[in-house]
Amino acid sequence: MSRSTRSAQVAAIDLGATSGRVMLADISRGRLELEQVARFANEPVHIWNGKRTALHWDLPGLFRDACAGLAEAGRRSDDLVGVGIDSWAVDYALMREGRMLGLPHHYRDERTADGVEAVHAELGPVDLYLRNGLQFLPFTTIYQLAAEKADGLLDQADGALLIPDLITYWLTGRRGTERTNASTTGLLGVNGQWDDAMMERLDLPVGLFPDIVETGADQGPLLTDVADRLGLAARPHVIAVASHDTASAVAAIPMDPSSSAYISCGTWGLVGVELASPNVSRAGWKANFTNEVGADGRIRYLHNVMGLWLLSETVRQYHRDGYRADLSELLAQAADVTPGFDVFDTDDARFLPPGDMPGRIRGWYTERGMRPPMTRPEMVRAIVESLAAAFADTVRQAADLSGTAVRTVHLVGGGSQNRLLCQLTADRLGLPVQAGPVEATALGNVLITARAHELIDGDLEAMRTIVADRFPPQHYAPRHSRSTSPHAAVGAGKA
Repeated sequence: MSRSTRSAQVAAIDLGATSGRVMLADISRGRLELEQVARFANEPVHIWNGKRTALHWDLPGLFRDACAGLAEAGRRSDDLVGVGIDSWAVDYALMREGRMLGLPHHYRDERTADGVEAVHAELGPVDLYLRNGLQFLPFTTIYQLAAEKADGLLDQADGALLIPDLITYWLTGRRGTERTNASTTGLLGVNGQWDDAMMERLDLPVGLFPDIVETGADQGPLLTDVADRLGLAARPHVIAVASHDTASAVAAIPMDPSSSAYISCGTWGLVGVELASPNVSRAGWKANFTNEVGADGRIRYLHNVMGLWLLSETVRQYHRDGYRADLSELLAQAADVTPGFDVFDTDDARFLPPGDMPGRIRGWYTERGMRPPMTRPEMVRAIVESLAAAFADTVRQAADLSGTAVRTVHLVGGGSQNRLLCQLTADRLGLPVQAGPVEATALGNVLITARAHELIDGDLEAMRTIVADRFPPQHYAPRHSRSTSPHAAVGAGKA
């Protein structure tokens, strides 16, 4: 892979479900240097809508904080040429004549149950899977739109933008729907085109979302008034990176797709393998596996596991109760716990909304006549053990369903810093876990931006090689073997 000798920088606006960051990268003269120049909270807001209190995203606040981060990136750069934006999936803003119609709903808002019922009354889950290849999640965009239709809100809109595309629009004035995030909506067919016939059948407006924009496309420079306000005289160009944060993360995993599985672990744990084409088998539907588009047209064949949300909501409840220990302290205590309880089902729907997570987990156990974790260290240990078990089970399913002989598991994102989680996942699988990079999403984002600006070149494997050279992973070997061969593969060829 060749690298430019230019001295230039690119910035990543990385919006997660609980926090956002702006990262600055120097990918010139053979270097890959990454620094965080801004970090800010992403706190949802509860707003009374005349019938109930609904959960929304504070998008104007996020945009303000992201712009402040871009301004800081400009101050620290000698040549800021590009910006990429990624965020969580499925959520969107309704638009009319270029203006946002109210704050976007949060995917954890309770409104989507009626949307699920309305969609499935017209198109059954199997039919949907054959059309869009997506796992069932009650908050997928298609169900949210059905809920909007029932509330009469779609009648007021002439368009919609997914969250990263909305930020791009506010920065550049350009509207489009980046492909990786479009693939999470349930409205994109497995053929890569908007499924207009399905939208008509569901009485959803055809053309609500703009045309597909390919990953890596140049969306143009910042608007003059935006650049002036941020002190960015050069007006860096916004690049349509893999705007679903998991797609950017997977792009930066230094793996061999033929023998690896991945776990992108943050608020959610996205567990799967990378394929060249969709797999819409009935077995995949029954296992609730999804086919989402990744960088360079790859397919992220995966299943969502509840992820670190369980831990963060548990710590948040402890703080509400007046207990101020942080997560690192609780994890250290949990590592010394000898579990005397079974793991729980992390996918249980009761764990999706915010609230008293420890109480819900105890309720899961007591309903089944099982001993619940009683102390805080036991609770944290139960969560980590249960996540590790869910991750291991899902890796095995991904391997079997896809025909991939998995010999190594790459765990990236915030969860890669959780040593207990990494070790327990390796133990339960009997396979090595390569942990890191922590900043996989930001790295995938800036590498795609850099490639669009010809600061680097090459394919996805070439970009992954850069990551492997610069950010070597932490190795976790299983402490016991699941077979006579210490690193026997799971999936195809395991015999």
